[in-house]
Amino acid sequence: MLRYAIIFFVIAIIAGVLGFGGIAGAMAGIAEIVFYIFLVLLVVSLLSGLLKKA
Repeated sequence: MLRYAIIFFVIAIIAGVLGFGGIAGAMAGIAEIVFYIFLVLLVVSLLSGLLKKA
């Protein structure tokens, strides 16, 4: 999941450098959403691991 966020972020940077503002904005938005999903799943996974050991 984090890999996809990084890929979309890199595409956004490349598109921004080449002057494709709309595509860069869309890719940055997608990267942000995927990153937040990754963070939520990470926290859920950590909490379930802690609760399972107890």
